[in-house]
Amino acid sequence: MIEMHDVWKVYPNGIEALRGIDVKVDQGEFVYIVGPSGAGKSSFIKLMYREEKPTHGVVLINGVNVKRVRDWKIPYVRRRIGVVFQDYKLLPHLSAYENVAFAMEAVETPKREMRPRVQEVLELVGLGDRMKALPSQLSGGEQQRVSIARAIVNNPTFIIADEPTGNLDPENSWDIMYLLEEINARGTTVVMATHNKEIVNTMRQRVIAIEQGVIVRDELEGEYGYED
Repeated sequence: MIEMHDVWKVYPNGIEALRGIDVKVDQGEFVYIVGPSGAGKSSFIKLMYREEKPTHGVVLINGVNVKRVRDWKIPYVRRRIGVVFQDYKLLPHLSAYENVAFAMEAVETPKREMRPRVQEVLELVGLGDRMKALPSQLSGGEQQRVSIARAIVNNPTFIIADEPTGNLDPENSWDIMYLLEEINARGTTVVMATHNKEIVNTMRQRVIAIEQGVIVRDELEGEYGYED
């Protein structure tokens, strides 16, 4: 599913965000990425959906070396990747339905296939009655549900979630986590960067800890391991 071999990420200013990363995430896993601020978590996540390229080493996503993918082919590689962001990244002038449909339009899905699939995923995330609402008419939790619906609408093999509960209150945070857990139970791999100690320690899954660009801990049913 996801493999990194001797991966380094060095930015133009000389900062080494990642150093010699070797890791593999298998199909169906649920993995937390943890570590202090500035540890390299965001760079690690961005490499997975080809927002960044490795400076050195190989990143394989579903067997594809993402460093070699031409820019115009990136949307097709990302078709099998769902991404959920902390700040939702919804298009403000589009309805919930249109935001989700946009992800299918990006990979040229026939329109006859869009409507039933978009309706299906919005029902799955509990927003079947909010399809026409604009982001400004939705709560933070509802906006994140739209973001998750958009992430899964193309039937991705895995979801990358970058601090998906970071802007939510505890109740909405747990609702989002239960939703991601349900999606994972259906066979979709989930990789989630988070600072939420309570969630990691309660929903015991694999934990990969990054510090100063290096993986320092990789544990099944791991704990957060850092003070708030």
